[in-house]
Amino acid sequence: MFRIDPEEAIDNIDRAFEAKLEAFHTLYDASKAIFPYFQHGDATLLIAVRNAIHHRDHPLFHSMLRTLHLGEGGIGRLLGASFLLAGHPSLHGASVRMSHHFRLNDIDARLDPSLASPYMDSFLKGAKAIERRDLIDQQLGLPAIREFRSRHGFPVNQTYIDLMPIFVSATCKVFKAMEAAGIAFKGFDARTYRTPFTSELAIDLNKHEFSQLILRGWGPLDLIPVPVE
Repeated sequence: MFRIDPEEAIDNIDRAFEAKLEAFHTLYDASKAIFPYFQHGDATLLIAVRNAIHHRDHPLFHSMLRTLHLGEGGIGRLLGASFLLAGHPSLHGASVRMSHHFRLNDIDARLDPSLASPYMDSFLKGAKAIERRDLIDQQLGLPAIREFRSRHGFPVNQTYIDLMPIFVSATCKVFKAMEAAGIAFKGFDARTYRTPFTSELAIDLNKHEFSQLILRGWGPLDLIPVPVE
């Protein structure tokens, strides 16, 4: 699909991830009485990003694929550019195979009151907004990503964070809480996903894995990130 129509291919990927965020928000509506979503940085960030994309009253939160391939001038304008990709590994050390990257700078602009961004989320103000920022920063280790970015000289607007491990982490926590509350997992899909999200998958939010994407040319091998220490 990407070879034939890159815009449609990327739209499909973006819409699929947005559907996951909408499903997570529906899960929040249905289970907020049994799970303290806003005491967990992963769940809090997902809901904030979902709300931002849902209302779309700002230019933030366009996926890395969309920015690279569908931005004005196409990917050719970025040849030679270097991007830092940050994520969280699983507890057993393996990477989450799916990924969906947003600029870390977009998260900061939306959620950090100290930046005074015109795109700041207006739902929480003052001390509540600061508490939310600090919760996300501390539990997801975002200061360590910013420090790594600075130490290695990556531009602020070329640093991306993978939200898929964060999505997996939050979903695992909610499913475990539902299981502990005695909620029945009915139907084929529910029974299929119950085991992975309650006893198999686990994300280590205390660690990060970093890779670098350098756009050297047009071939597939030029678009594969390489690990960076």
